[in-house]
Amino acid sequence: MKEDLSSHAYWKATLGLLTKIMIIWFLVSFGAGILFVDLLNNIKLGGYPLGFWFAQQGSIYIFIVLIFYYAKKMNDLDRQFDVHED
Repeated sequence: MKEDLSSHAYWKATLGLLTKIMIIWFLVSFGAGILFVDLLNNIKLGGYPLGFWFAQQGSIYIFIVLIFYYAKKMNDLDRQFDVHED
């Protein structure tokens, strides 16, 4: 029974992490690159409108950062629930 509770808590934490990452990814890629592009284009980054920058490069950079963040947080969760690899 204890194993069921532990595995349930592990998957709940994993899904919570994935949900947060997917929301950030959506806001950056779809939100900043499409939905809020007109508002963000009023701000310049390196001489380019910020909305354009997010659509062309920024969302890719954020995606790469999210990959490394996910790997780090999953390693932390694996150690917390003692399912890590040695």
